[in-house]
Amino acid sequence: MLTYTMHLEIVEALNFAEHVLETQCRKLNKTFEQNHQKVLRAFQVAQVSEYDLHGTTGYGLGDSGREKLDSIVAAIMGTEKAIIRHQFVSGTHAIASALFGLLRPGDHFISVTGEPYDTLQKVIGLKDNISGSLVDFGVSCDILPLDEHNNIQYENLDTLVTPRTKLFILQRSKGYEWRSSLSISQIQEFVAYAKRKYPRIAIFVDNCYGELVEDKEPGEVGADLMAGSLIKNLGGTIAPTGGYIAGRADLVEKAAARFTAPGIDFKVGATLDQLRLLYQGIFLSPLTVSEALKAAIFAAAFWHKLGFEVHPGPWDERTDIIQAIKFADKQKMIAFCQGFQKGSPIDSHVVPVPGEMPGYKDQVIMAGGTFIQGATSELSADGPLREPYAVYIQGAVSHLYAKSAHLEAANFLKENNLL
Repeated sequence: MLTYTMHLEIVEALNFAEHVLETQCRKLNKTFEQNHQKVLRAFQVAQVSEYDLHGTTGYGLGDSGREKLDSIVAAIMGTEKAIIRHQFVSGTHAIASALFGLLRPGDHFISVTGEPYDTLQKVIGLKDNISGSLVDFGVSCDILPLDEHNNIQYENLDTLVTPRTKLFILQRSKGYEWRSSLSISQIQEFVAYAKRKYPRIAIFVDNCYGELVEDKEPGEVGADLMAGSLIKNLGGTIAPTGGYIAGRADLVEKAAARFTAPGIDFKVGATLDQLRLLYQGIFLSPLTVSEALKAAIFAAAFWHKLGFEVHPGPWDERTDIIQAIKFADKQKMIAFCQGFQKGSPIDSHVVPVPGEMPGYKDQVIMAGGTFIQGATSELSADGPLREPYAVYIQGAVSHLYAKSAHLEAANFLKENNLL
């Protein structure tokens, strides 16, 4: 319950945001129902039983629950094969396993959607060639920026492709950039073009934040490989950690060999007591993604009405769960995160401050008291302390929970004469 009287402009923004959300819900519910049926069918085809939920110890030999879970994720992603493991420490870890599994010294790849997300830049060795990066292993990379309309620059791709080019990388989410995220239709268009002109070059999609937002996944439109995190969309706010890789069987096997060891790949790996949580999280993920999208639409409309620039806009099409708000002012950005934290169920008394984060080149401020540390599927707001001082919001277990956090943030800004 809010413990303050809302100012008139905040009340007006609240009413406007609720109206916008109501008009958008019909379409959201249709996509949610389609994705729920997809997930339900995958469970039924795999013939999941209560026995499969218990897990194994030691080497994990003969773990039917692990094997069925892999098949379910492959079915949801529209691919031949998948590996989903709680031992992946993050989405970046899953992506790194895929890249190191596919690429060899002397190979070349192209990021066709501009600079990758901050943590992946460290994996590649962009700017800082740290020990163990792809560049350190003799793999080279080129960056193809998106054009001013957020489209892939096909006309410039030819100048970057070489006989050593083995992989195209597409990042579905915007990361910490002020732009639109990549839609499934854009991925489909690129896949059709690349398969026709460069059939020997594989296509990889960083699918973080995008799972189950649209009615198709990258594998269903021809992408060769993808990866993501379970504390984002696909974990349904229940998976305690982990990630997945899905795609062509031969490529997933290469990634799995990198994740474990050559000759071991999928065959071992104790699931301990994690399987039930992973199964249950995946099953609920269409619902939690739907709630996250409702929260994002509410946030876009609410802060737009309060006079801030938002991206995507309240009525824009969505391809991931990220909502960005531009504050264009360092103090407003910090105050937003501090007010937002007050709406959290965990650590609502804590005051977020900017700090160093592993894998990030700038100081980052993060808000969101989550039951699972850093779970952006629950509700979080974060951003690097650099121009344009934008905050990137993800998730919510419930869009009503997110609404409360936004009201807290707006009131905190008002109290500090920043609104």
